[in-house]
Amino acid sequence: MNYGIFKYQRIRDLREDNDLKQSTVADYLNINQNTYSYYERGERGMPIEIFIKLARYYNTSVDYLVGLTNEKKPYARLKRKI
Repeated sequence: MNYGIFKYQRIRDLREDNDLKQSTVADYLNINQNTYSYYERGERGMPIEIFIKLARYYNTSVDYLVGLTNEKKPYARLKRKI
């Protein structure tokens, strides 16, 4: 099933803009590099927890990651951690 590559293009772009390897981001997310690669290619749906971790990692919003906004600046964060 293809989950729509347009949704995940920003995740790849952010990784490349930060000169990171897939394995580096996968390690941060505590997942296998192959799994992360599937996410980037839109071959596997990503759990919301992964989107949240990536938004925090890149200091942006989940809305930006999935293409709902072009504003990279994140919203004000809540004090609690998920």
